[in-house]
Amino acid sequence: MGKLADRTFTRRQVEGLIADGKGIIVYDSNVLSVNAWMKFHPGGDKAIRHMIGRDATDEINVLHSEEARRRMKSFIIGKIEGQWRNFLPPIQGGEFRAYNGEEDDEKPTPTIEIPELCETQSSSGSSSPTSSADENIVLDPSLRRRRAGSLSSSVTSISETPGPVGGPGTFDADYLTRKAIEEDIAKYPSLDYNTQKEIAIKYRALEAQIRAEGLFNCNYWAYAREVTRYTALFVGAMICLKYGWYKTSAFLVGCFWHQLVFAAHDAGHMGITHNFQVDTCMGIVIANFLGGLSLGWWKRSHNVHHIVTNDPEHDPDIEHLPFFAISHRFFGSVFSTYYERVLPYDAFAKLCVRYQHYLYYPILLFGRFNLYRLSLEYLIMGLGPRRGVAAWHRYFELSGLVVFWYWFGYGVLYHGLETNWQRFVYVMISHMVTMPLHVQITLSHFAMSTSDLGVNESFAQKMLRTTMDVDCSEWLDFFHGGLQFQAIHHLYPRIPRHNLRRTQKLVIEFCKDVGIPYAIWDFYRGNREIIGRLAEVARQAQLLADCQAHMAKAGEYGHF
Repeated sequence: MGKLADRTFTRRQVEGLIADGKGIIVYDSNVLSVNAWMKFHPGGDKAIRHMIGRDATDEINVLHSEEARRRMKSFIIGKIEGQWRNFLPPIQGGEFRAYNGEEDDEKPTPTIEIPELCETQSSSGSSSPTSSADENIVLDPSLRRRRAGSLSSSVTSISETPGPVGGPGTFDADYLTRKAIEEDIAKYPSLDYNTQKEIAIKYRALEAQIRAEGLFNCNYWAYAREVTRYTALFVGAMICLKYGWYKTSAFLVGCFWHQLVFAAHDAGHMGITHNFQVDTCMGIVIANFLGGLSLGWWKRSHNVHHIVTNDPEHDPDIEHLPFFAISHRFFGSVFSTYYERVLPYDAFAKLCVRYQHYLYYPILLFGRFNLYRLSLEYLIMGLGPRRGVAAWHRYFELSGLVVFWYWFGYGVLYHGLETNWQRFVYVMISHMVTMPLHVQITLSHFAMSTSDLGVNESFAQKMLRTTMDVDCSEWLDFFHGGLQFQAIHHLYPRIPRHNLRRTQKLVIEFCKDVGIPYAIWDFYRGNREIIGRLAEVARQAQLLADCQAHMAKAGEYGHF
């Protein structure tokens, strides 16, 4: 590092570096230039891009091992001057100006003004980014134009707030967006710098307390019980297959996969041994060799989900068009920064979304088939790192899929069954049995806020605002696999899941202290909330369709 690391950067100088194509993030008051690391990052480059121009201290601490954090010191180019105010990252539409040596021409941060509800704060509207010297940092210009054209206007200010129906055949999408933001701002702590800074300080103090109580330490006896359960399910399935109890065998295989996902999830977050290579190898064996899914795909997608949770433009875990839309914002055919394409709200999507509250459970029955597609796309297209410590994982994963389709495709389906009809029934039963897993995954987010409150919101508040826990008896923990503690998991992803119930008590006290509502519902209430959210968006979709039909009949044209 040397003298370069001793340099102090102003916010204006950092802006100029980003305008020049540098991937600059702030970590623990240090300025890091991470362009060289993006192509090596095991969790993919998208997770890093969402942190450019921002203080990423909390995100880095909770998602990385101590060894990885030490390695980041090699990317330090200096320190920040004074208190840091976040920029909107280029991938999210942030605009950056070249540095001309002057400090007094700083453009004011865009604001959202909602009278009587909040103080002025940063906005993360949908303005398109400016050009940059590095197209790896800023989206391709043609994609930027498509993205900007696909979105409704960003929130500016509220003077009059007409309802969503301003008259016959009208639909006000901006009103719905503003209304959702108002509700969140009224419910959660102020977004001013000092309030959010205090939340961040107490959040880090909570982590120190959790660590002191040993809750980051893995209970290996608990995993011994897990392995015993997995083995019993698999052996039972093979015994039933041998004796011709095919439907029972298929059911047990589905249960086997359902349980395996929890362990793969733990390993993907380095929540078992906390060693990157060891946990990743265990995760690949579980996910690829035994489950037929790609751990690398999951990590690339899931890391982004943990950073931009529930954002319709950025979070792949809620981007399920044409089948589901959990926000009216999807009606504008949003540009997904993860998939780097527009998610079209076409005729098929309009049909599905209008009935999505009825289709929710039936569609989730087939969720596993979509995971196969996403896994193969990730591995065949080589979307993971091709150099660095994780480069060899792609080949290990591909060999895992070969092994999976040999034991399941050839050994079970082809060799173990006699007719094509038996094979079809076996596949359907084994795959549909995993449906509760997909319900569990969506349960924690689909009914929560999808509003963007700007770059000033602390990591802890954003996670608690967009994530909920499921209240259940302790004896059901094996069924939920730790996914019932999603709010806690999002705050501290590397805590082993067998310690999450104990951690919950500390998080509840933290929420009371800082004034952040802690969302926890029982399984039935959570499902009811999801269906209610889907039904509400379906109603909005129907209203939009009626609006468009009215406009077409009246000979009017334009955007809603």
